[in-house]
Amino acid sequence: MLDLTQGRMARRIAPVILLVGLTACSKQEDKDATTTPATGATPAATAPTPATAVSPQVQSMAAEQLRESATKALQDNRMYAPAGDNAVEYYLALREKQPQDATVNSTLTDLLPYTLIAAEQGISREEFPEAQRLIALIEKVDPQAPALPRLKSGLETGMKTAANRSEQDAEQAKKQVEDKAKQAAEQKRLAEQQSREAAAAQQIAAQQEAARQQTAEAERQAAARRQAEAPAPTPAAPRPAPAAAAAAAPAAQSLRPISTPAPRYPAEALRSGTSGEVLVELTVGTDGSITASRVLRANPPRVFDREALNAVKHWRFEPVAAPVTTRRTLSFNPGD
Repeated sequence: MLDLTQGRMARRIAPVILLVGLTACSKQEDKDATTTPATGATPAATAPTPATAVSPQVQSMAAEQLRESATKALQDNRMYAPAGDNAVEYYLALREKQPQDATVNSTLTDLLPYTLIAAEQGISREEFPEAQRLIALIEKVDPQAPALPRLKSGLETGMKTAANRSEQDAEQAKKQVEDKAKQAAEQKRLAEQQSREAAAAQQIAAQQEAARQQTAEAERQAAARRQAEAPAPTPAAPRPAPAAAAAAAPAAQSLRPISTPAPRYPAEALRSGTSGEVLVELTVGTDGSITASRVLRANPPRVFDREALNAVKHWRFEPVAAPVTTRRTLSFNPGD
């Protein structure tokens, strides 16, 4: 009597399954996503088989308990998931205990299409362990199901594709790491090179400044010696005739340098090994300082002009009777 009552219940539930099946598949897949860990292209350690498709806990249940659990699972739309608590597993276990029960076989046949759809969706989503479990359930329900070869082939192809993609992703990630390492090494090399060049430029500039100071000191000492060795002033000579005074004027205008520091070598020109020269016109005031200067010619242009003018501004000559304009050529050679 109990079997008859539950058979009628299953027949009443079957039309409901057919009406809400597609919606249930969608909801079932969402439930699977929350109950089954995302596995991507990694298959289960041991793929389910028809022999292991039904969990041991379900197999150990009594027939009456299986019927009640199966009915409740159908009412809750747990047709094929979650594993160990779904209608397909309950009915498969019940069929093992009562193989001649037509209602059980009929209900399994009704549930098969939805399980098949779920397996296809699992393959397309690359949820391969879940797809393997569902395929094992399908094969357990009907080993001759026409869709089985297609499902198994699709599963195998999908797993291979995902594995290849994983390898490609790994290779790409490895290449990115290697490229970043090479880039970092190149940046470090350039930074070290720039540091060495800057240090070399500073050293050369320091050497040039030391040489300039040494030259200035030597010129100062020479001027002091000349002044010390100069004879005592003689009595004033009779006023020369105008012609003689005019002849003596150019001699009074000769320039005697006291300090002519060398120009600083531009760092950019020093690094590139560029040499050249600058012709400067300068005016010496009566106190021996430079009152005006300008570049007449530079080769190459606009490379050494600024440093040449900066150096000339600091030159000093012995005082003269009147301002004198003269020209000087300043040479720049990185080997000096």
